[in-house]
Amino acid sequence: MLKRMLLGESIVRRHSSRGFLKESIPRSVLERALALAQHAPSNSNIQPWRVAIVSGSARDRLSAALLRAASQGEPHIPPLPEAFRHHRSELGRALYGGVMGIPREDVEARRAAQLRNFDFFGAPTVAIIAMDRRLGPPDSLSVGMWLQIFLLALADEDVGSCVQVSVAGYPDILKAELGMSNDLDIICGVALGYPDPDYKGNSFRAIKEPFETVTKFIDT
Repeated sequence: MLKRMLLGESIVRRHSSRGFLKESIPRSVLERALALAQHAPSNSNIQPWRVAIVSGSARDRLSAALLRAASQGEPHIPPLPEAFRHHRSELGRALYGGVMGIPREDVEARRAAQLRNFDFFGAPTVAIIAMDRRLGPPDSLSVGMWLQIFLLALADEDVGSCVQVSVAGYPDILKAELGMSNDLDIICGVALGYPDPDYKGNSFRAIKEPFETVTKFIDT
C-alpha cells in the first residue's frame, strides 16, 4: 500500500513545467532515470526508443537553430482533427490568458510566449525522443511507456519536465544538429530541469477529464 501511494503521488505531482532554473541536472540523476525507464515493456522486447540527451553548448546551438526556423514559419506537425481542437483552445485560454495574463489581442506577446517552446522554456537539458521509421503504432506505444517511466523517475528527483511536440516539427534541424540517423522518426522533445518557483506559468495545472468520459466497462 505504501508503494502504491508513493507512485500515485508522483503521478499527480508531475506536470508540465515551462520555466526552469539554470542549475544543471547531475548526470547521475539522468542516468538513474534512464536505467529505470529501460524496464518499460515493448513488443517482442525490441525496445524501440532512441534518445538524445542534450545540454551545454549543444543545447544552445540546437535552440538557436530551432528559433531561426520557428521565426520564419510554423513547425511541420499534423493539424489536430476538428473534434480535438477545443482542447488546445481551452489550454491556451487558461495558460496564456489566465495564469500568464497575456490578452488574446496581444499578438506579439503571445507569439513571444509560443517561441519559448524552441528555447525549451530555458531548460538546461533537453531529451529528443525518436523511433525507427519502419516501426508502427504498437511500437510508439512502447516509446510512450518508456517516456512515462523516465519522467516519473525524474519527478521523484524533483526534476521538472515538459513534453514538446512542437520541436518535432523540425526533424531535419534536429537530425542535422544532433547527428541522428535519417532512419529515425522524431516523436517529441522534452524540456528538463529544476522548475523556477518564481515563474508564474509553473503554477498552471491542466484540467483532466474524469476517467469515466474515456472508459467503457464491459462485463456481460
